[in-house]
Amino acid sequence: MKRRLVWVLVAVVAVGGLATLGGYAFLQRGLAAVNPGDTEGIQVVVPSGAGTRQVADLVQQQGLIRDRRVFEWYCRVQGLDGRLQAGRYLFNRGQTLPEIADDLAHGRVMMVSFTVPEGLTLAEIGQVVVRSGLCSEEEWEEALRGEYHYGFLAGIPARDNRLEGFLFPDTYKVSTEVTAPQLVDMMLARFSREWERRFAADAKAAGMDVVQVVTLASLVEEEARLDSERAVIAGVLHNRLQRGMLLQVDASVLYALGGHRPRVLYRDLEVDSPYNTYRYPGLPPGPIASPGAASLAAALHPARHDYLYYVHVGDGRHQFSRTLAEHNQAVAASRR
Repeated sequence: MKRRLVWVLVAVVAVGGLATLGGYAFLQRGLAAVNPGDTEGIQVVVPSGAGTRQVADLVQQQGLIRDRRVFEWYCRVQGLDGRLQAGRYLFNRGQTLPEIADDLAHGRVMMVSFTVPEGLTLAEIGQVVVRSGLCSEEEWEEALRGEYHYGFLAGIPARDNRLEGFLFPDTYKVSTEVTAPQLVDMMLARFSREWERRFAADAKAAGMDVVQVVTLASLVEEEARLDSERAVIAGVLHNRLQRGMLLQVDASVLYALGGHRPRVLYRDLEVDSPYNTYRYPGLPPGPIASPGAASLAAALHPARHDYLYYVHVGDGRHQFSRTLAEHNQAVAASRR
């Protein structure tokens, strides 16, 4: 009888050991990548408020893990329950379960990069954002009409182009879940940081407010084609302003007309708009595009000279003149 009990105990221990080994193998397989080396992206959208079980179901349905029970167990023992974040993710079957869970816990959502070059208008920036798939044209236009609380916007009256010039040119990396108002606010915040860090003190010393500087810089941005000429063109505009002359900037006429054209015609100069610097003296009522840092610096530190005119002569270069007679000769020469 005693010998029989010993054999039963041995059998129980043996079965328990096999079960333990089997469970360990099951967990190891469940934690491993479903298909090592497979890097094809698979999108997973985790809704707000989703619990660990719901997330486990989502990733299993996409074939990213073998068993949702292992996923739940892993999150529990690693203290990740309640920490999995909502958003749009890009996973692949070459990732292990711990890697996927770690991305979810740290909110490493899908990101999109887009670049806003210097000299774009609000509408053109919208085209860049829409092409990136981040919002629709309607959402962008609605976002531009939103309320944004930045000191530099305080003196600008409510109008459709109120934000023109203040969406700072740069390369941005954002989550695919970002909203159009968040995009606008992010670019305004970038302008605010750059202005305060690099330009505010110089503007104060020059006796210019932020709108004046950005407006002048936007004209420089649109007119200058070579970096070496930005400060020279800024100097021409400063000289004309000081003498009470019309600025006569073609780019401002194009802005008044609502788009780019190969050349400005004489009849275009008659457009009745405060942005038409051939008809209205002084600076336009606001920027005509988003200037970059180089044009902002040129507007604040124009080259000192006595030029009053310039004309494009090819290869991005301009001929600068002191008198109207010299300018007319330069214009005639540029058309040959």
